[in-house]
Amino acid sequence: MRRKDDTLRDTLLEYARELADSEGLEAVNIRSIAGKAGVAAGTVYNYFAGKDEILLALTEEYWKKTLSEMKDEVTAESFCGQLEQIYRFLRKTIDSSAGRLMHSLGNVEDTGLVKMESMKAVLEKSIVRMLEEDRKVRSDIWDETFTKEQYARFVMMNMTMLLKAGTQEFIFFLEIVKRTIY
Repeated sequence: MRRKDDTLRDTLLEYARELADSEGLEAVNIRSIAGKAGVAAGTVYNYFAGKDEILLALTEEYWKKTLSEMKDEVTAESFCGQLEQIYRFLRKTIDSSAGRLMHSLGNVEDTGLVKMESMKAVLEKSIVRMLEEDRKVRSDIWDETFTKEQYARFVMMNMTMLLKAGTQEFIFFLEIVKRTIY
């Protein structure tokens, strides 16, 4: 069996991204990607089982890029200020093309959710780091039954829920966080 060429996989994803950006997600299909790449459709199938898998790969790539960009956007000194910046950045991202991309996953939604768990884990680690860097966070609240890691998971879980629901309740949630840690 021939080894897959990661460069060709990346090129196929790039063409899929271009199609999605220029013609919309419905234009992304095996034939159109193969045509742009100058390869047979079967070659694309060597790398992706179908359109859903391509969209999943694009979504994962998009979120990795988003998390990287978010680091530059989060500049507040306080934990709560950083949390608010993260929420607003993610809200804006989801309201733009990321939301359409995520909703297009259809048949691979469960797989997408599993892959997104790794992205949430990255954010949780960042939240723990941010808690540790904010000197105003009370140190007496942490113990073996109430850890920074558990709190970061709680924050992430609630932010995810609020982002999905698209509600304006984030300010209330932020107030709960303030009253808990300061």
